[in-house]
Amino acid sequence: MNLISIRKLKFYTKETLKLFNIALVAFGFIIAIILIKYKPMYEVKISGEEVGYVENKKALNETIENNVENYNSKVIDKVKLTENPEYELKLVEKTQEDNESEVVIALQRKLEITYKYYEIALNEEVIEKVDTIETAEQIVDEIKDVTDEKTVLTINEKTTKNIEEMNTNNIEIAKNNIIKKLDIDTTKAISDINGIKIAVLPVSGKISSRYGVSSRIRSSTHTGLDIAAPKGTPIKVIADGTITSAKYTGSYGNLVKVQHENGVESWYAHASKINVTVGQKVKAGDVIALVGSTGNSTGAHLHLEIRIDGEHVNPQNYLYK
Repeated sequence: MNLISIRKLKFYTKETLKLFNIALVAFGFIIAIILIKYKPMYEVKISGEEVGYVENKKALNETIENNVENYNSKVIDKVKLTENPEYELKLVEKTQEDNESEVVIALQRKLEITYKYYEIALNEEVIEKVDTIETAEQIVDEIKDVTDEKTVLTINEKTTKNIEEMNTNNIEIAKNNIIKKLDIDTTKAISDINGIKIAVLPVSGKISSRYGVSSRIRSSTHTGLDIAAPKGTPIKVIADGTITSAKYTGSYGNLVKVQHENGVESWYAHASKINVTVGQKVKAGDVIALVGSTGNSTGAHLHLEIRIDGEHVNPQNYLYK
């Protein structure tokens, strides 16, 4: 290669570098203009239709998991997202806002929700529907208290994708409908104490300690009857009366005393929660407290005492025979 050729090559190389630098500056200038006017965002599509834009795809996926797929409701069995979102990274104008909430709403419309409810049936005939198993069990237990042993109610769990099929009722409406359906006479007394009609059992459960027994946890013989039941089970007053005490009382724990007529009193001890106040009038079957294990207690149960003219008597002379 001669000297002239070498000089020409150097000239071309310098010109090429000069043009490359000019192009690089121009490209940077264009990028700067683009970044001033535009920004990168994810376009979100569902079934090919654009529903919104988000800046953070990971954050949206977490929102979908927490607020779309994991519904938290007592009547929902499971949730399925029928259409997954599609993402495409784009440059959009700076004025474009992140509208994640609108995307979530659009996704919620694509949910397939299975609802759960409970049927209460008599001889396979459905007579009521309620939202939770706890409600169904409470109703069945309370109906047992005012009917004979031949009436057997069953509880069946059901699911549906059509919420209108559920048509559930709250506990009071459902219970009253069943009472009417079975033609139960709720005025019929379980027993009688000194002329006071006992219309309902305070709780349903297994007797864990009887009246008059001795125990290492007591300083004297047992003055009442213990009925084991899960914590939180409603405690119902056995007859009409007036609340004379509703507070924490030593070894009794949370204690409710009810004064009935003719010198009859009923005491309900170890409650986890008290629902009444002193001076309040109550009717047979009213929930006055919840089963607990407060005071001198080794487990969740109701300690029931019956007193006549201030003297405790055996509750099994009248209840849980």
